[in-house]
Amino acid sequence: MTAPDYIDFHCHIHFSRYDNDRDEVLKHMRESNIWAIVVGTDKKQSQEALEFAKKHEGIYATAGLHPADNTKESFEESFYETLISDDKTVMVGECGLDYYHIKEKDEQARQRREFEKQIDFAVLHGKPLMLHVREAHKDALDMLQSKKKEFGQRLRGNVHFFTESPDIAKRYYDLNFTTSFPGVITFTQEYDDTVRYAPSDMLLSETDSPYAAPVPYRGKRNEPSYVIEVVKRMADIRNENIETLKEQLVENAMRVLSRA
Repeated sequence: MTAPDYIDFHCHIHFSRYDNDRDEVLKHMRESNIWAIVVGTDKKQSQEALEFAKKHEGIYATAGLHPADNTKESFEESFYETLISDDKTVMVGECGLDYYHIKEKDEQARQRREFEKQIDFAVLHGKPLMLHVREAHKDALDMLQSKKKEFGQRLRGNVHFFTESPDIAKRYYDLNFTTSFPGVITFTQEYDDTVRYAPSDMLLSETDSPYAAPVPYRGKRNEPSYVIEVVKRMADIRNENIETLKEQLVENAMRVLSRA
C-alpha cells in the first residue's frame, strides 16, 4: 500500500450520520489518497470503529472512553484489551477531561479517575493516547506531568482539536505530545499564533468529522477529504510550501503511530 498524501488524524466516519453515503465519502478519500483514524468514544463506538477499520485499507481505529459523551460507562480493561490487541487499533482514546460539558465536581473527579485508567492502560500496551481536553488543560497537564515522571518516554500521544494558546501547546510539546488542528483554523484567526508556534515535527491535521467542517464547507457535515482545506490553511498561516508541509504531517503521524 502506497503512503498517503494526507492523514485525517481524528474522525468519526463510522457514526450513523454516514450510513446513507459512506461509500461516497470513502471514494473521496481514495481519490485524494487520504488515510484516517476513526475514533472510539465508548465500548460500542470503539468496537464499531475497529470493525470499520478492518474492512478498509488506510483506515485505523482507536479504543477508549470519552470523558463526557458517555458518563454511565467505566473504562473496563478486560473489554478494551480485546480491541487493543488488534493491529488496526493504533491509539487509546479519545480520553481526557472535559469541564466544558461537565461542571459537577463529582463528575469531574470521575473523569480524572477514568483518564488515569486509560493513561496507565495505554502505557501498558505500548499505545499513544488520543486526548480530548476542553477547559481542563491545567488538570490534564498536571496528571500527564506526574505520569511522565513515572513512565518517561513510554507516555506519548496527541491532543486532538487543539485550540489553545502557544503557552499551553508548549507544555504538551515538552511532554512529547503532538497537537492536531481542526477546520476551525479556516474560519477564525484566533489560533494562528499557536499554529505558527508549533514545531514542524509536532503538528498534525484532522477534521473531527462529522463536526466543524472547514471553509468552504462550513455548516455542512464534515468528512475526511476536507482535511485538505485544513492543511492548506496551515501552510498559509505558517508561510510554508504546502507540498513540504503535507510530507511533514504524514511523517509526523507515522512517527506517533510507529510503535503502536
